[in-house]
Amino acid sequence: MSAEAERAVPIATEVLEAAWTAAVATVRGNLADFTAWYPDDTTTAGVYRPRTARDGLPEGSNVGWTTGFWPGMLWLTWEATRDDRVLRAAQDQVGSFADRVADGVDLDTHDLGFLYTLSCVTPARLFGDQRARRAALEAADHLMTRFLEPAGIVQAWGDLTDPLQRGRTIIDSLMNMPLLHWAAEDTGSRHFAEAAIRHTEQLKRHVIRPDGSTFHTFYWDPVSGEPLRGATEQGHRDGSCWARGQAWGIYGFALAHRYEQGLSFLDVARRCADHFLSRLPEDRVAYWDLVFTEGGDEERDSSAAAIAACGLHELADQLGAVPAASHYRAEGDAILASLATRYSTAHDSTSNALLLHGVYDKPKDVGVDEGNLWGDYFYLEALSRRLRPDWRSPW
Repeated sequence: MSAEAERAVPIATEVLEAAWTAAVATVRGNLADFTAWYPDDTTTAGVYRPRTARDGLPEGSNVGWTTGFWPGMLWLTWEATRDDRVLRAAQDQVGSFADRVADGVDLDTHDLGFLYTLSCVTPARLFGDQRARRAALEAADHLMTRFLEPAGIVQAWGDLTDPLQRGRTIIDSLMNMPLLHWAAEDTGSRHFAEAAIRHTEQLKRHVIRPDGSTFHTFYWDPVSGEPLRGATEQGHRDGSCWARGQAWGIYGFALAHRYEQGLSFLDVARRCADHFLSRLPEDRVAYWDLVFTEGGDEERDSSAAAIAACGLHELADQLGAVPAASHYRAEGDAILASLATRYSTAHDSTSNALLLHGVYDKPKDVGVDEGNLWGDYFYLEALSRRLRPDWRSPW
């Protein structure tokens, strides 16, 4: 265990409970606005505003890859509080997501897993909500259309005929595979799970470098299936290691092991975790790319830290009663403690985010040093995992 983790563990329960209380108060405070419109991917000057109008749809519409994180936060809050107002808001989200998939709105993305696992699979599991179940299965069917058989991968972005995106996947895709595993369990049809497993195996073979770092994106020849090259889209350079992608690797491979043991996915999750942890600054919150080290003026990415905290706890859970599990759990706790005390908005009444100091896309100067929806969601999930012994994974 690192010296920093030793100093941070055990975390005082009162600190995390206070952080949870503040986060839930923010979620409740956002109910009125975020029921009327979907917030943008990131804050602007620390405040979420309605999602930008696009593709002929008005401002605040359910478009883009991040809208599912809002119902995800609502379900985490309701399961802990049983607040009827939060429950009604969460259930109201189902209609919007059912309409989105039925109407074919902005579906040319692998992020259907992010969108529909949190918004629709959760109420289907909790309440047997049949509209939510049908929408989630329709989303899973659509995700399967993006599976490129020769390469054995799910294409990340764009129309399948787009020559710039054809044959490309990204490490974030690992977190979209639980939708396919759920669909396999729900329907009894193994083809969903088989695609998810094959995709994950391809990432295991080609996205992980020998030192445990990861490429953000990787290309395959869509006709022959030949692996071509690794690259980045949001990292510092092709050969560096984008922090949020590394965090997706920790969590995504650990989840893959939960669904399909015996394929060394847990070993890969540990390699991702070890590299991530070796590159952290003193306060345990990563710079936006792991190529950067202490002493520079580059931004941190609190969202990568929140994802990693969840992933480290999932990894520890999957490892069971072995010494390494305690190490990863302690490291996850150290990261969560830093987020709660240094990066959250618990003492900032001017922001409607849960976490600040995240980075969406530094190369394009999008959402730099701002809050973002995925950071908020995974921060709330990390607190839920840590504080609630009855917590149930939505993934």
